[in-house]
Amino acid sequence: MPAISVREFEAEARERLDSTVYDFFAGGADDEVTTRANEAAYAGIGLLPRVLRGGGPPDRGVDLFGCRASMPVLVGPTAFHRLAHPDGERATARAAAKAGTVMVVSMASTVAVEEVAEAGGGDLWFQLYIQPDLAFTEAVVRRAEAAGCRALVLTVDSPVFGRRERDLRHGFDDLPAGLRCENMREPLPGGGLGPPRSMMFWQELSWAHVGWLRGVTSLPIVLKGVTHPADARLAVEHGVDGLLVSNHGGRQLDTVPASIALLPAIADAVAGAVPLLLDGGVRRGTDVVKAVARGATAVALGRPVLWGLAVGGAQGVVDVLELLRDELDRAMALCGCRSLADVDRGLLWEPRC
Repeated sequence: MPAISVREFEAEARERLDSTVYDFFAGGADDEVTTRANEAAYAGIGLLPRVLRGGGPPDRGVDLFGCRASMPVLVGPTAFHRLAHPDGERATARAAAKAGTVMVVSMASTVAVEEVAEAGGGDLWFQLYIQPDLAFTEAVVRRAEAAGCRALVLTVDSPVFGRRERDLRHGFDDLPAGLRCENMREPLPGGGLGPPRSMMFWQELSWAHVGWLRGVTSLPIVLKGVTHPADARLAVEHGVDGLLVSNHGGRQLDTVPASIALLPAIADAVAGAVPLLLDGGVRRGTDVVKAVARGATAVALGRPVLWGLAVGGAQGVVDVLELLRDELDRAMALCGCRSLADVDRGLLWEPRC
Protein backbone atom coordinates (compact mmCIF):
# COMPACT_ATOMS: atom_id res chain seq x y z
CA MET A 1 0.00 0.00 0.00
CA PRO A 2 1.39 3.45 -0.87
CA ALA A 3 2.52 5.70 1.98
CA ILE A 4 -0.33 7.86 3.27
CA SER A 5 1.64 10.12 5.62
CA VAL A 6 5.06 11.73 5.78
CA ARG A 7 6.04 9.35 8.57
CA GLU A 8 5.16 6.37 6.36
CA PHE A 9 7.33 7.86 3.61
CA GLU A 10 10.19 8.00 6.12
CA ALA A 11 9.65 4.38 7.14
CA GLU A 12 9.74 3.26 3.52
CA ALA A 13 12.78 5.42 2.76
CA ARG A 14 14.59 3.86 5.70
CA GLU A 15 14.03 0.40 4.20
CA ARG A 16 15.34 1.51 0.80
CA LEU A 17 18.39 3.53 1.87
CA ASP A 18 21.73 2.25 3.07
CA SER A 19 21.84 2.74 6.84
CA THR A 20 24.77 5.15 6.51
CA VAL A 21 22.77 7.38 4.16
CA TYR A 22 19.57 7.16 6.18
CA ASP A 23 21.42 8.13 9.35
CA PHE A 24 23.14 11.01 7.56
CA PHE A 25 19.77 12.41 6.52
CA ALA A 26 17.87 11.62 9.73
CA GLY A 27 20.53 12.27 12.33
CA GLY A 28 21.22 15.32 14.44
CA ALA A 29 23.92 16.63 16.72
CA ASP A 30 25.00 14.94 19.97
CA ASP A 31 21.96 13.46 21.78
CA GLU A 32 19.54 14.69 19.08
CA VAL A 33 17.41 16.49 21.66
CA THR A 34 16.65 19.32 19.24
CA THR A 35 15.96 16.98 16.33
CA ARG A 36 13.29 15.17 18.34
CA ALA A 37 11.91 18.39 19.82
CA ASN A 38 11.28 19.90 16.38
CA GLU A 39 8.62 17.30 15.64
CA ALA A 40 7.31 16.78 19.17
CA ALA A 41 6.65 20.48 19.81
CA TYR A 42 3.75 20.58 17.36
CA ALA A 43 1.81 18.02 19.40
CA GLY A 44 1.78 20.43 22.34
CA ILE A 45 -0.02 23.11 20.34
CA GLY A 46 -3.75 22.63 19.86
CA LEU A 47 -6.08 24.08 17.26
CA LEU A 48 -9.31 25.90 18.19
CA PRO A 49 -11.46 25.83 15.04
CA ARG A 50 -13.98 28.48 14.10
CA VAL A 51 -17.33 27.37 12.68
CA LEU A 52 -20.12 28.61 10.40
CA ARG A 53 -17.85 30.91 8.42
CA GLY A 54 -18.86 29.83 4.92
CA GLY A 55 -16.66 30.15 1.85
CA GLY A 56 -15.27 27.78 -0.75
CA PRO A 57 -11.90 26.06 -1.03
CA PRO A 58 -9.22 27.88 1.00
CA ASP A 59 -6.88 30.35 -0.72
CA ARG A 60 -3.42 29.18 0.33
CA GLY A 61 -1.11 30.81 -2.23
CA VAL A 62 1.78 33.01 -1.10
CA ASP A 63 3.98 35.60 -2.80
CA LEU A 64 7.64 35.80 -1.79
CA PHE A 65 10.30 37.92 -3.52
CA GLY A 66 8.55 37.86 -6.86
CA CYS A 67 7.74 34.15 -6.69
CA ARG A 68 4.23 32.75 -6.41
CA ALA A 69 3.94 29.51 -4.45
CA SER A 70 0.74 27.52 -4.60
CA MET A 71 0.93 26.91 -0.86
CA PRO A 72 3.01 28.10 2.11
CA VAL A 73 5.29 25.06 1.80
CA LEU A 74 8.68 25.43 0.10
CA VAL A 75 11.36 22.85 -0.63
CA GLY A 76 14.13 23.80 1.79
CA PRO A 77 17.86 23.38 1.18
CA THR A 78 19.26 19.94 1.99
CA ALA A 79 22.55 18.43 0.86
CA PHE A 80 23.45 15.51 -1.35
CA HIS A 81 20.17 14.49 -3.00
CA ARG A 82 21.94 11.97 -5.24
CA LEU A 83 22.52 9.87 -2.12
CA ALA A 84 18.74 9.39 -2.09
CA HIS A 85 18.13 8.95 -5.84
CA PRO A 86 20.35 8.93 -8.96
CA ASP A 87 18.57 11.98 -10.43
CA GLY A 88 19.19 13.90 -7.22
CA GLU A 89 18.36 17.58 -7.25
CA ARG A 90 17.12 17.40 -10.84
CA ALA A 91 14.23 15.21 -9.68
CA THR A 92 13.54 17.47 -6.71
CA ALA A 93 13.41 20.52 -8.97
CA ARG A 94 10.96 18.84 -11.33
CA ALA A 95 8.75 17.93 -8.38
CA ALA A 96 8.80 21.43 -6.91
CA ALA A 97 7.85 22.91 -10.28
CA LYS A 98 5.02 20.40 -10.73
CA ALA A 99 3.71 21.22 -7.24
CA GLY A 100 3.93 24.93 -7.99
CA THR A 101 6.32 25.85 -5.24
CA VAL A 102 9.83 27.22 -4.72
CA MET A 103 12.91 25.03 -4.36
CA VAL A 104 15.92 26.32 -2.42
CA VAL A 105 19.00 24.77 -4.03
CA SER A 106 21.67 23.83 -1.50
CA MET A 107 25.22 25.01 -1.98
CA ALA A 108 26.04 21.36 -1.15
CA SER A 109 24.00 20.09 -4.09
CA THR A 110 25.25 17.03 -5.96
CA VAL A 111 23.90 18.59 -9.17
CA ALA A 112 25.12 21.99 -10.36
CA VAL A 113 22.69 24.86 -9.92
CA GLU A 114 22.68 25.43 -13.69
CA GLU A 115 21.51 21.85 -14.29
CA VAL A 116 18.93 22.05 -11.51
CA ALA A 117 17.46 25.16 -13.13
CA GLU A 118 17.36 23.53 -16.55
CA ALA A 119 15.75 20.35 -15.22
CA GLY A 120 13.02 21.97 -13.15
CA GLY A 121 11.96 25.13 -14.88
CA GLY A 122 10.33 26.48 -11.72
CA ASP A 123 11.26 29.18 -9.22
CA LEU A 124 14.59 28.58 -7.49
CA TRP A 125 16.39 30.24 -4.61
CA PHE A 126 19.99 29.46 -3.69
CA GLN A 127 21.34 28.61 -0.23
CA LEU A 128 24.82 29.96 0.47
CA TYR A 129 27.61 29.47 2.99
CA ILE A 130 30.00 32.42 2.76
CA GLN A 131 33.50 31.01 2.28
CA PRO A 132 36.71 32.64 3.58
CA ASP A 133 37.68 33.25 -0.05
CA LEU A 134 35.18 36.00 -0.81
CA ALA A 135 36.11 36.10 -4.48
CA PHE A 136 35.16 32.44 -4.78
CA THR A 137 31.94 33.08 -2.85
CA GLU A 138 31.07 35.90 -5.23
CA ALA A 139 31.70 33.56 -8.18
CA VAL A 140 29.19 31.10 -6.69
CA VAL A 141 26.67 33.92 -6.28
CA ARG A 142 27.16 34.87 -9.93
CA ARG A 143 26.47 31.28 -10.97
CA ALA A 144 23.24 31.30 -8.95
CA GLU A 145 22.20 34.61 -10.49
CA ALA A 146 22.98 33.42 -14.01
CA ALA A 147 20.95 30.25 -13.40
CA GLY A 148 17.92 32.40 -12.61
CA CYS A 149 17.74 32.01 -8.83
CA ARG A 150 15.38 34.62 -7.38
CA ALA A 151 16.78 34.94 -3.84
CA LEU A 152 19.78 33.96 -1.70
CA VAL A 153 19.32 32.06 1.55
CA LEU A 154 22.41 32.75 3.65
CA THR A 155 22.97 30.13 6.35
CA VAL A 156 24.41 31.84 9.44
CA ASP A 157 24.19 29.20 12.19
CA SER A 158 27.30 27.22 11.25
CA PRO A 159 30.57 28.83 12.36
CA VAL A 160 31.74 25.25 12.99
CA PHE A 161 30.39 21.84 12.02
CA GLY A 162 28.02 20.12 14.43
CA ARG A 163 29.09 16.79 15.97
CA ARG A 164 26.82 14.13 14.49
CA GLU A 165 27.40 10.88 16.26
CA ARG A 166 25.53 8.72 13.75
CA ASP A 167 27.96 9.83 11.04
CA LEU A 168 30.93 9.22 13.34
CA ARG A 169 29.78 5.66 14.03
CA HIS A 170 29.48 4.96 10.30
CA GLY A 171 32.72 6.74 9.45
CA PHE A 172 30.78 8.94 7.01
CA ASP A 173 32.90 11.99 6.30
CA ASP A 174 32.87 12.33 2.51
CA LEU A 175 30.73 11.60 -0.51
CA PRO A 176 31.10 8.28 -2.33
CA ALA A 177 33.13 8.12 -5.52
CA GLY A 178 31.41 9.85 -8.41
CA LEU A 179 29.49 12.37 -6.28
CA ARG A 180 30.70 15.91 -5.61
CA CYS A 181 29.44 19.25 -4.35
CA GLU A 182 28.95 20.61 -7.85
CA ASN A 183 28.41 24.21 -6.74
CA MET A 184 31.85 24.24 -5.13
CA ARG A 185 33.72 23.86 -8.41
CA GLU A 186 36.56 26.30 -9.00
CA PRO A 187 36.05 28.81 -11.83
CA LEU A 188 38.82 28.47 -14.43
CA PRO A 189 40.58 31.57 -15.83
CA GLY A 190 39.59 30.78 -19.40
CA GLY A 191 36.02 29.89 -18.52
CA GLY A 192 34.43 26.71 -17.35
CA LEU A 193 34.73 24.99 -14.00
CA GLY A 194 37.49 22.94 -12.47
CA PRO A 195 37.54 20.50 -9.52
CA PRO A 196 35.36 21.27 -6.50
CA ARG A 197 36.74 22.88 -3.38
CA SER A 198 36.05 21.62 0.11
CA MET A 199 33.27 23.57 1.80
CA MET A 200 34.41 25.46 4.87
CA PHE A 201 32.47 26.61 7.92
CA TRP A 202 33.95 29.90 9.08
CA GLN A 203 34.14 31.24 12.63
CA GLU A 204 35.00 34.75 11.40
CA LEU A 205 31.57 35.22 9.81
CA SER A 206 29.94 38.42 11.07
CA TRP A 207 27.33 41.05 10.26
CA ALA A 208 29.99 42.75 8.15
CA HIS A 209 29.80 39.82 5.74
CA VAL A 210 26.06 40.23 5.42
CA GLY A 211 26.82 43.79 4.34
CA TRP A 212 29.46 42.49 1.94
CA LEU A 213 26.94 40.12 0.36
CA ARG A 214 24.39 42.94 0.07
CA GLY A 215 27.04 44.89 -1.84
CA VAL A 216 27.72 42.19 -4.43
CA THR A 217 24.16 41.14 -5.33
CA SER A 218 20.78 42.71 -5.89
CA LEU A 219 18.95 39.49 -5.05
CA PRO A 220 16.84 39.40 -1.90
CA ILE A 221 18.75 37.96 1.06
CA VAL A 222 17.11 35.63 3.58
CA LEU A 223 19.08 34.75 6.73
CA LYS A 224 18.69 31.09 7.67
CA GLY A 225 19.44 29.98 11.20
CA VAL A 226 18.11 32.90 13.24
CA THR A 227 16.76 31.75 16.62
CA HIS A 228 17.24 34.76 18.93
CA PRO A 229 14.92 37.80 18.84
CA ALA A 230 17.89 40.16 19.25
CA ASP A 231 19.48 38.74 16.11
CA ALA A 232 16.18 39.06 14.28
CA ARG A 233 16.08 42.77 15.11
CA LEU A 234 19.72 43.18 14.05
CA ALA A 235 18.96 41.46 10.77
CA VAL A 236 16.20 43.96 10.01
CA GLU A 237 18.56 46.81 10.91
CA HIS A 238 21.12 45.37 8.48
CA GLY A 239 18.60 45.41 5.65
CA VAL A 240 17.99 41.71 5.10
CA ASP A 241 14.86 40.86 3.17
CA GLY A 242 13.65 37.85 5.13
CA LEU A 243 14.42 35.43 7.95
CA LEU A 244 14.28 31.66 8.12
CA VAL A 245 13.78 30.61 11.73
CA SER A 246 15.78 27.41 11.93
CA ASN A 247 17.90 25.33 14.28
CA HIS A 248 19.35 23.48 11.29
CA GLY A 249 17.14 20.47 11.90
CA GLY A 250 18.97 19.88 15.17
CA ARG A 251 22.17 19.16 13.27
CA GLN A 252 24.34 21.92 14.72
CA LEU A 253 23.89 22.96 18.38
CA ASP A 254 21.93 20.39 20.35
CA THR A 255 19.32 21.46 22.94
CA VAL A 256 18.28 24.56 21.01
CA PRO A 257 14.47 24.68 21.42
CA ALA A 258 12.17 23.62 18.62
CA SER A 259 11.87 26.14 15.78
CA ILE A 260 8.10 26.43 16.24
CA ALA A 261 8.66 27.30 19.91
CA LEU A 262 11.04 30.11 18.96
CA LEU A 263 8.88 31.59 16.22
CA PRO A 264 6.48 33.80 18.25
CA ALA A 265 9.22 35.83 19.92
CA ILE A 266 10.92 36.42 16.59
CA ALA A 267 7.63 37.39 14.96
CA ASP A 268 7.08 39.90 17.76
CA ALA A 269 10.64 41.22 17.40
CA VAL A 270 10.39 41.97 13.67
CA ALA A 271 6.73 43.09 13.84
CA GLY A 272 6.05 42.31 10.19
CA ALA A 273 9.06 44.19 8.84
CA VAL A 274 10.22 41.16 6.80
CA PRO A 275 8.69 37.81 5.83
CA LEU A 276 9.38 34.94 8.22
CA LEU A 277 9.96 31.38 7.10
CA LEU A 278 10.38 28.37 9.36
CA ASP A 279 11.84 24.89 9.07
CA GLY A 280 12.22 21.97 11.41
CA GLY A 281 9.75 19.22 12.26
CA VAL A 282 6.92 19.97 9.82
CA ARG A 283 5.24 16.64 9.10
CA ARG A 284 1.52 17.47 8.77
CA GLY A 285 -0.74 20.06 7.21
CA THR A 286 -1.81 20.99 10.74
CA ASP A 287 1.85 21.81 11.47
CA VAL A 288 1.78 24.29 8.59
CA VAL A 289 -1.36 25.92 10.02
CA LYS A 290 0.30 26.23 13.43
CA ALA A 291 3.44 27.78 11.94
CA VAL A 292 1.44 30.33 9.94
CA ALA A 293 -0.69 31.10 13.01
CA ARG A 294 2.50 31.83 14.97
CA GLY A 295 3.76 34.26 12.35
CA ALA A 296 5.38 32.33 9.50
CA THR A 297 4.69 33.30 5.91
CA ALA A 298 5.66 29.80 4.82
CA VAL A 299 7.51 26.70 5.99
CA ALA A 300 10.44 24.96 4.31
CA LEU A 301 10.55 21.16 4.14
CA GLY A 302 13.84 19.34 4.62
CA ARG A 303 13.85 15.65 5.48
CA PRO A 304 10.33 14.86 4.13
CA VAL A 305 11.52 15.82 0.63
CA LEU A 306 14.42 13.40 0.95
CA TRP A 307 12.09 10.61 2.08
CA GLY A 308 9.89 11.17 -0.96
CA LEU A 309 12.92 11.29 -3.23
CA ALA A 310 14.26 8.01 -1.85
CA VAL A 311 10.89 6.28 -2.25
CA GLY A 312 9.91 7.45 -5.73
CA GLY A 313 12.25 10.01 -7.25
CA ALA A 314 10.51 13.11 -8.58
CA GLN A 315 7.07 11.52 -8.22
CA GLY A 316 7.82 10.62 -4.62
CA VAL A 317 8.58 14.27 -3.85
CA VAL A 318 5.41 15.34 -5.66
CA ASP A 319 3.47 12.82 -3.58
CA VAL A 320 4.87 14.25 -0.32
CA LEU A 321 4.08 17.82 -1.37
CA GLU A 322 0.57 16.95 -2.54
CA LEU A 323 -0.06 15.02 0.65
CA LEU A 324 0.79 18.10 2.71
CA ARG A 325 -1.27 20.29 0.37
CA ASP A 326 -4.33 18.07 0.91
CA GLU A 327 -3.79 18.02 4.67
CA LEU A 328 -3.39 21.80 4.71
CA ASP A 329 -6.59 22.34 2.74
CA ARG A 330 -8.48 20.05 5.07
CA ALA A 331 -7.05 21.66 8.20
CA MET A 332 -7.86 25.17 6.96
CA ALA A 333 -11.42 24.15 6.08
CA LEU A 334 -11.94 22.49 9.45
CA CYS A 335 -10.54 25.57 11.20
CA GLY A 336 -12.97 27.83 9.32
CA CYS A 337 -10.18 29.61 7.43
CA ARG A 338 -11.00 30.83 3.95
CA SER A 339 -7.49 32.18 3.33
CA LEU A 340 -4.12 32.31 5.03
CA ALA A 341 -5.09 35.76 6.31
CA ASP A 342 -7.62 34.01 8.57
CA VAL A 343 -4.88 31.89 10.18
CA ASP A 344 -3.73 33.71 13.31
CA ARG A 345 -2.87 33.06 16.94
CA GLY A 346 -6.54 33.06 17.88
CA LEU A 347 -6.74 29.55 16.38
CA LEU A 348 -4.17 28.16 18.81
CA TRP A 349 -4.70 26.50 22.15
CA GLU A 350 -1.57 26.32 24.26
CA PRO A 351 -1.52 24.90 27.80
CA ARG A 352 -0.32 27.29 30.47
CA CYS A 353 1.91 26.11 33.28
